[in-house]
Order: sequence, then C-alpha cells, then structure tokens
Amino acid sequence: MREVVICSPLRTPVGRLGGSLAPLSARDLGVAVLEALVARSGLDVNAVDSVIAAQGYPSMESPAFGRVAALDAGFPSTTTGYQLDRRCGSGLQAVMNAAMEVQTGVADVIVALGAESMSNAPLYTEQGRRGTPPAGLMLHDALARGRETVGGVNYPSPDGNVGSAELLRSEYGISREAQDRFALQSHQRAVAAQESGAFDAELVPVTVPGRKGDVLVDRDEHPRADSTLEALARLRPILGKKDAASTVTAGNSSGQNDAAAACIVTTPARAASLGLTPSVRLVSWAVAGNDPRLFGVAPVPATSLALSRAGIGLDDLDVIELNEAFAVQVLACLADWGIDAEDPRLNPRGSGISIGHPIGATGIRMLATLANELPALDARLALETMCIGGGQALAAVFERV
Repeated sequence: MREVVICSPLRTPVGRLGGSLAPLSARDLGVAVLEALVARSGLDVNAVDSVIAAQGYPSMESPAFGRVAALDAGFPSTTTGYQLDRRCGSGLQAVMNAAMEVQTGVADVIVALGAESMSNAPLYTEQGRRGTPPAGLMLHDALARGRETVGGVNYPSPDGNVGSAELLRSEYGISREAQDRFALQSHQRAVAAQESGAFDAELVPVTVPGRKGDVLVDRDEHPRADSTLEALARLRPILGKKDAASTVTAGNSSGQNDAAAACIVTTPARAASLGLTPSVRLVSWAVAGNDPRLFGVAPVPATSLALSRAGIGLDDLDVIELNEAFAVQVLACLADWGIDAEDPRLNPRGSGISIGHPIGATGIRMLATLANELPALDARLALETMCIGGGQALAAVFERV
C-alpha cells in the first residue's frame, strides 16, 4: 500500500464548557480550522477528494458534517464528505479512515477534521412523534446520556464513565493523592507550554462575535496556572454520596470542552506536487476492545498491537501521547506498561485533564501537539493512544518526517 504522510495539523484553542467558544457551533469551529488549514498550508481545495469529520454530539444542523463543513469553508461542490463517531477516538479515527483511503488508492488527498461543541450538545427526545405522554416529553442531555448507554444493554453504566474510572481505582489500588498529583503535573506541563509559546505553531485563533464586539480567542482556557495539590484535594468526589471510597473528581478528570482540529492526509509524492510540507508519516495503527466496565485500560492492548505491527517496543518511543480521560485511567495504563507517571516522554505538554477533551477534536488535537513536539525534542517516534467509552481504544505510531 502507498505511504501516508500528515501535513499541517492545526487546532483551535480549547474552550471550557460554557466558555469563550460557547457561542460557536461545532460547524463554526470546524469551518474556522478548515479555512486556516487552507490559508496556512497553501492547499489547493480543488485537489481535496473528501473531508472526513469526527463529531461525538452531532445534530441535524450539519448532517454529513464533513460535507457541510467543506462547503461552508469554500471547498468546491466536488469535495465529498461524511462524519463518524468512535467516541473519544473519533478524531484519530478520521485520520485513520483518511489514511486507508489514501493507502488503497481510493483517494489522493483527504482532510481529516474533528470538531466538538460540548457547550452546545443537544437536548433531545424520541417521544415527540408519538404524541405527548401525560407526564410530558422527556428531554435527554446528550452528554450524560451517551455515557450511560455506550455499553449497550449488556454492559450498563448508570454511573457513566466516572463509575468505570472508580472501578479501575479499586482494581488497581490507585490513591486519590496519586490521581491529584498526576492532574497537577498535567496542568503544570500545559501551562509551561502555553507560557513558552510551544502551542503557537499548532493554534488557530478564532473570532467570536458578541454584543460588545468581536473577541479573538487565541489561548486554551482549560489549563489552570493556579492549580495546587491542596486545591485539588478539597474537591469532592463525583460519586462521593454513593461510595465513600470514591476518588474521582472534576479536578483529576478531563474537561468537557469546545474545539476543532484538522490535518491533510496524502502521499509524499502528492504532498510534494501540491507544495505541502509533511510533518509526520503514519507507521502503524490498531484498535482494540475490552470490557466496557474497564474501558480505561483498553489503550494497553491497542498499543501492543500498534507497536507489534511497527516492529518496535515502548522503549523505542520518544513521545507517548496518552489522552487523559481520568488520572486514574492513565495511572492504570502506566502500571500495566511499567512506566513512571513522571516519565518526560508522557504528555510533555499536558493532555485531557489540563488542555481539555473536546471529544470529536481530541484525536487530531493530540496529533497536532505531537507533530510539534517531535522536532522541538529532536525526537523521531511518537505514540498516540486513547481509551474510548464503551470499551475500545485506538493507538497509532507516527514518525517525524
């Protein structure tokens, strides 16, 4: 199969739930990053075969999201597009789907897009078309409902992902202090990256209209420079009323966020002909499934498969980007891998706990970050992996070009 390279991975800033980016829809964010991708890379939009878009909380305001975003961003009507959902792995899956199409010759140039506005996740009902029940229509919050139903009827999760995280805490014997310490490290690394300008190359400023005029958002909102162990220790466990032993808090969990990210997926020859500069090449990738109640450690088998296909081991990696859904989940994976929580290769610039976790955008956000980390660290090989609610995980190995 043909070799695949990734060009110009970019992302918007990551906004907090209800924060500065909340007035914008996922489509608005997606269009903004697509327009910036074209402007910065010099990509000829007439050469793009398709836009594959990832979104975890869609609505019918943008059906076949990749197609709609492409049209709104000024791509020609010949550009096809669709959307996919593999929950937390959606963004990376968009890149992998694009890679498979390019590898097999189905397409030559594809843009992978991930976008999420968790601030605008829909409230919905399935009852309205059958008449109004006596008690009225039940509106489900898509954010909460998706976490409760993701395991289907055979693997119910009434306490959502937090309940799964607490099960890992019990299974692995991971303390609250260890979780809070890791969360603090994540914030410290992300804030240090912000202050040094390390994120600048991957960031696309976004203009947000408001009643008092436009506001330019050019900085991640989620990292907390004022975070301390003492402040984290004061937060109440989310399931504390149900289980006195619970330890998972808002402070040692990933955020609910708004953002978009995109990249160009093509072959080295096509990149050269279009004047594009590859950042990384795809070496291998894998997907794995496990018991949905222990989904947080699914990156372990996924990573094993991806590394095996690449013919390398964990010790060969220069950067390990493991999305931080929960501190306890990261620590459980590290325990299985035998890697120390302070390993400098692990999330050098923070991850989900500090930067945030806009579900559909996270996978490409991580790719944009690692693509800039590799040259900054004079490094060669990077792993990107994440757990996925419902008992899945993705892992991919990239090499600096």
